[in-house]
Amino acid sequence: MTAEEAVAIVRSENRVFIHGSAATPVALIKALQARHAELHRVELVSITTMGDLDFDDPVYQSSFFVNSLFVSGPTRKVVNSMHGDYVPIFLSEIPLLFKRKILPLDVALIQVSPPDAHGYCSLGTSVDIARAAVDTAKHVIALVNPRMPRTHGDGFLHIRDIDAMVFHEAELPELRYDGGDNATIEKIGHHVASLIEDGSTLQLGIGNIPDQVLKNLSGHKDLGLHTEMMSDGVIPLINSGVINNRKKKLNPGRSVTSFMNGTRKLFDFVDDNPEVRVMDIAYVNDTSVIRQNPMVTAINSAIEIDMTGQVCADSMGSYQYSGIGGQMDFIRGASLSQGGLPIIAMPSVTSNGISRIVPFLKEGAGVVTTRGHVHWVVTEFGKVNLFGMNLKQRAQALIGLAHPEHREWLEKAFYKRFKATPVAEHWVPAPGAQSIQ
Repeated sequence: MTAEEAVAIVRSENRVFIHGSAATPVALIKALQARHAELHRVELVSITTMGDLDFDDPVYQSSFFVNSLFVSGPTRKVVNSMHGDYVPIFLSEIPLLFKRKILPLDVALIQVSPPDAHGYCSLGTSVDIARAAVDTAKHVIALVNPRMPRTHGDGFLHIRDIDAMVFHEAELPELRYDGGDNATIEKIGHHVASLIEDGSTLQLGIGNIPDQVLKNLSGHKDLGLHTEMMSDGVIPLINSGVINNRKKKLNPGRSVTSFMNGTRKLFDFVDDNPEVRVMDIAYVNDTSVIRQNPMVTAINSAIEIDMTGQVCADSMGSYQYSGIGGQMDFIRGASLSQGGLPIIAMPSVTSNGISRIVPFLKEGAGVVTTRGHVHWVVTEFGKVNLFGMNLKQRAQALIGLAHPEHREWLEKAFYKRFKATPVAEHWVPAPGAQSIQ
């Protein structure tokens, strides 16, 4: 049927799930938005959405409420208004919201590959929380797109479990990470890569830094991949055999992810590729699963980090920028893995030259990763393992990773807080702590 016919089932005050990332069903969302005049307080639930979408238009204010589980560009403005909000939650636990009827779903809007000879479609690029959504929603509406790759794993869905199907061929939204000639990102990528040993299992977050790390791993051997998100950067390493997953205890020989963001090259690479498994986020991001693989190296970033090691990765003060996501799932999982390395990597300053290492987080900022969970912190000025350090030691180590222009200011803040200078002699470095510049 048409998109307009399919979304006619949505009623006022329904809760509607929207498939995310490259699988965002833009045509279905626009058809639903076209009905705004006849709808009231329809709750839209999603993680990252992509594509040519506008949730901010004032005409939607009484029609839709955006209740985001992870904020992205199309939803950022409305989530920070009275017409939307954000639910703080670990990515691994979002399926529980649907299964336990904490957020029961009336309708799920998804995008799938065409059905195969047996009637099975695939959730394609994004299985993540969509698996739980289609399993629990009262009605499932699928945008059937021949450009959606058919992926192996947990994403298969039979046509008998779909209530309405809309054929729509269109390119998926693409995302490119290109650090260019950014010397800062290159230095960070080198520092992080120098920590990674042969046989490690990798998890990489979103952005230029993880992609730069991958460019520095061509000389490594027997790496594994168990990551919530997969991007183009892993393709050369898989093709060359650097990532072969031989050392993994779970899913040996298979790269595991939950969703992917990238270009057409990535979508074609994973299409009907049994070497890649796209799995339910409740499995991929389960700490008890993550820790079973050897030397899990989790690489994530931050908006700012205070001198004691508290990491804010989802907000700018009280302004909700993204979400908790899977950072804590993997930081904790990596720390429990035999030989694991939880890493927070970030430039020392923002694009405006503001220090990301600060005495105190901004008022209203959310702590995504606690100082008790933080181990390695990396900037372009070096790398340090905070594990086992006391507060003074942490502060001094982090000042050493700050931009030189901000270190004097941070040293003054250190003195104000601890009534001592960073080189005070009454405390000693923590056993085993490392700081390399």
